[in-house]
Amino acid sequence: MSWSDTNTEKVILVGCELKSPQKKIWFKQSSLSLEESIDELASLATAAGVSVTGRLTQQRDRYDPTFLIGKGKIRLLKTVLKQNKANTVIFDDNLSPAQQRNIEKFLDCKVLDRTQLILDIFAYRAATREGKLQVELAQLSYMLPRLAGRGIELSRLGAGLGTRGPGETKLETDQRKIHQRIYKIRKELEQVRIHRRLHRSFRKSVPVPIVSLVGYTNAGKSTLFNALTNDNTLASKQLFATLDPLLRRLQLPSGRKIILSDTVGFISKLPATLISAFRATLEEIGESQLILHVIDGSSSRAEQQRGAVIHILKDQGVMAKPHLEVFNKTDLLSHSFRPTQEKVWISALQKKGISTLLQRIDELITDDPLVQAKFLVERHRGELLSRIFSRGRVINCEYSNKQVMVEIEAPRSFLKIIQAQQIKKRE
Repeated sequence: MSWSDTNTEKVILVGCELKSPQKKIWFKQSSLSLEESIDELASLATAAGVSVTGRLTQQRDRYDPTFLIGKGKIRLLKTVLKQNKANTVIFDDNLSPAQQRNIEKFLDCKVLDRTQLILDIFAYRAATREGKLQVELAQLSYMLPRLAGRGIELSRLGAGLGTRGPGETKLETDQRKIHQRIYKIRKELEQVRIHRRLHRSFRKSVPVPIVSLVGYTNAGKSTLFNALTNDNTLASKQLFATLDPLLRRLQLPSGRKIILSDTVGFISKLPATLISAFRATLEEIGESQLILHVIDGSSSRAEQQRGAVIHILKDQGVMAKPHLEVFNKTDLLSHSFRPTQEKVWISALQKKGISTLLQRIDELITDDPLVQAKFLVERHRGELLSRIFSRGRVINCEYSNKQVMVEIEAPRSFLKIIQAQQIKKRE
């Protein structure tokens, strides 16, 4: 059963492409063709549990201020709706509040744009308290400018696509109440972020490099995350299966410990409200020592998807960080590839190329190099010994009645902390 309704909604997809690329609102974020963008919208609609029964596209010199598409096309769309017995229209482009009202009035049916569809999917996928708050904040921010002039239209109760998240009753609230709810959510999220910053400060006190997985949605990040960590985290072919940052410890071939972070998948035309709302994910990326950009190597749109992710990372100011492109799904390719300094080819599903990837991660984390050191630790200091054993590769260990001699290889920052604790103890 879909989350939309027991009876699957039938939708018509509508796309409009400007003939001059310089005028395209989303040109910088997406170099997808109109057909490719509509195909992606169809995947999103399917992920939302609705049935796509038709498509309508148009090329124009400029968007129509009233209907986005031309008056002739909007009349044709009304006919297509009746012929397909559809009750919902989803536009691939963002609609202004006025355009959405005009189209709904003319067609007498539910009308959504790409942003609202993605928000609906996010609302369904969000599992944690933070994730749910982030999605609701994005939804309310989207909804607020659409309250004016909607009146009773927004108060319609019922199930289906576009009614998830803040809920039907919230659609009846006025702007003042919406503002109050937004303020409350932001306060709650700030408390969550303070808690997260405390965790980060603790991690920094015992430095462990963070490696973040980023990539286009459905590129196979969660599958790779599971393959690297032997975790049983949800790995799904569904779009946006992972929304909240997932952190797991991972030991590299050298014995070095890292924290691996799985993050939300990106997509072309990602709503600005979501980029703003999902700061937790972006903050984790910003704290990373290395970014693994996972790319679906089997996709015909791999280059476009790669460009969309790079655009978002540049906007967030993290492209200067060391990064490695990981081309996934080689099991779907008929030819093989050799890894380079900048690229690694793997199959996360079949765990092929994983050892090569781990070695490259080891090589690229250079800001905290591995060094060797010896320590004499009193045997009663079990907590300190445990920390040493857990963070470093033990080369030699000798026990006496009162002391333990440990020779280890570990990150230089960690060894400095141990040395400082030894000096403090002697003082």
